[in-house]
Amino acid sequence: MRSELRPIRPFKPTKEQIAAAAGKKVRDVIARDLRVIFCGINPGLYAAAVGHHFARPGNRFWPALHLSGFTDRLLSPFEEHQVLKLGVGITNVVSHATSSAAELMKEDFTEGGQTLRRKIQRYRPKILAVLGIGAYREAFESPQAVIGPQENKIGNTRIWVLPNPSGLNANYQLDDLVKLFIELREVAGINAARK
Repeated sequence: MRSELRPIRPFKPTKEQIAAAAGKKVRDVIARDLRVIFCGINPGLYAAAVGHHFARPGNRFWPALHLSGFTDRLLSPFEEHQVLKLGVGITNVVSHATSSAAELMKEDFTEGGQTLRRKIQRYRPKILAVLGIGAYREAFESPQAVIGPQENKIGNTRIWVLPNPSGLNANYQLDDLVKLFIELREVAGINAARK
């Protein structure tokens, strides 16, 4: 039996496992022609230790996805592949894990932005939603960009910028994120999931 067919059991990593996750990658949740690909800044150590996106307790990505109507229930990061059925995928601007996005250098964003553009050209989603205004500004060399839809595209893919859903981002509360996620869902043409 292939490993991806086995159920994934959540676990809490030890401090040693978290520390050892520096530089590791989290596999993309991606397919061709999705409605939206959400793009984080880069994996945190906790996410890399467990191998799933937005996994750190306190991250508001999964609650915002649910409360905005993308999902009919609150998904665990360990169920991340369920989003593919909804026309949604997940990737990162920078692929390697750090304890904080502040550790990333300009070169990380430049290289990550180039890799992301190639990935989007290959997978052709309707919308690329970058979760982090600073990451978008660096990776796409758009220092004046603001939250919301962007003028530039990658092929036919529209670009949308949303706030970083990390619990450390005090500028946006969960209610603020939900409103922005609803707007994105509606523009992407995804009907609200029934709860």
